[in-house]
Amino acid sequence: MVPLLLVLLLILILFGAGFAVEALWWIAVIVLALWLLGFVARPKGGSGRWYRW
Repeated sequence: MVPLLLVLLLILILFGAGFAVEALWWIAVIVLALWLLGFVARPKGGSGRWYRW
């Protein structure tokens, strides 16, 4: 019974970590796309930066 619970716990931990890594990858792709869009659509005059920081 204990080994079965340990295996189920391990599967649950690995599934949760896999989901978190997948979510972080999607967030990174979205941020990269927004950054590239801002880089392409930056204003012509001024410092050339489209962000404030």
